[in-house]
Amino acid sequence: MILNFEQYKERWNVHSDSMIKPGLESIKRALTLLHNPQEKLQVVHVAGTNGKGSTIAFLEQMALNHGLSVGKFMSPCVVDVHDQIQINGKPITQKQMDVVFQQMNHAGISGLLTDFELLTCAAFLHFANEQVDLVLLETGLGGLEDSTNVVNPLVSIITSIALEHTQILGHTIKQIAQHKAGIVKYGKPVVIGKLPEEALTVVKQKAHIQQSPLYAYDETFTVEADEQGEKYINFKEKIIIEKLKRKLLGAHQGENMALAITAFIEMAKILQIEVQIDLVRQSVGCTSLPSRFEQVFPNVYFDGAHNPASIEKLIETIKQQLPNKRIRFVLGMVADKDIEKVLRSLETISDEFYFVDFQNTRAAKAKDLLHLSKAKKKVILKDCIPFIQSSVNFEGITFVTGSLYLLAEIRNQLRI
Repeated sequence: MILNFEQYKERWNVHSDSMIKPGLESIKRALTLLHNPQEKLQVVHVAGTNGKGSTIAFLEQMALNHGLSVGKFMSPCVVDVHDQIQINGKPITQKQMDVVFQQMNHAGISGLLTDFELLTCAAFLHFANEQVDLVLLETGLGGLEDSTNVVNPLVSIITSIALEHTQILGHTIKQIAQHKAGIVKYGKPVVIGKLPEEALTVVKQKAHIQQSPLYAYDETFTVEADEQGEKYINFKEKIIIEKLKRKLLGAHQGENMALAITAFIEMAKILQIEVQIDLVRQSVGCTSLPSRFEQVFPNVYFDGAHNPASIEKLIETIKQQLPNKRIRFVLGMVADKDIEKVLRSLETISDEFYFVDFQNTRAAKAKDLLHLSKAKKKVILKDCIPFIQSSVNFEGITFVTGSLYLLAEIRNQLRI
């Protein structure tokens, strides 16, 4: 479900299917009817199990600080559909969305696409209409058969690979890696994070076949602790950037920062932009992202961790940033995640859980989460808003986590 998307579909009589249907045939047909707006765009394409949003946030800030206009397409939403399509950090307006829906109505693509495919078309149209210099494009599901995989990017990025969406992407790391590696395009640089050995082999093979220059974390570039922050080292390009100080917390965000810097260096070569070290340093220092270890109120944090890999990163960051603090969780999850593994991990640092329902067709029931939990204190919250608001007085830290869809719904209700 894409919040506030239906109103545009109804207003402009453009129909789409809420089901997930992997494959590119339908969107290619629709884009042809729309005169292929994606071909007018300079794109950095980003796939990965976790880390996509943060990597894009770092990249966006670097590009903006170097004077580029930047389109960004991401999912799911933070508040509603409008913030999934942004230019220079500003969500698409209702008027602008009406313009692209009018274009889609006139092109006759109604009934051809899924909701996400339709939204992808809307994003391409908006970015082409506004003639942005750069588009940062996040895959929705996998890569190979994802609706965003119709572009020929300047650079591809694969942030991480872990088990996810196994019913669609496959039940092994190798199968999932084959989907993620689908965004690697002939002759175009690909930047990759720390990947499991099986996944690394798949991506390296794909890059070799596609004759794509490969930049791998800890092989081609890395980040080291610096007395005044962190140090980025690019072995291949012989570039060192010192005194990097991140606003986004957690060691994993250092890796995402490094991916973004490497991709920006490669992208800048193609666009013939001079990379200014001071601007990179400044960009890293001011990059932030909603729902990534985000303190929304005193003693209340939002984090969009929603699978075992991202939950482990959250736990690491909590231990690092909030040692010896009493921790409790407000948790809602979608049913197709590894719920038991997530719970077992979170239960290593807290014995107090508050489970919630939220409006999504894939959402797990709070009562099912309660049943699976082994925590000593576990409660179902019928209305989590008063609980979150009162948590500012809690002698400890309350984390709201488990699903970005949940956080979007809560943000809407709290108007933050």
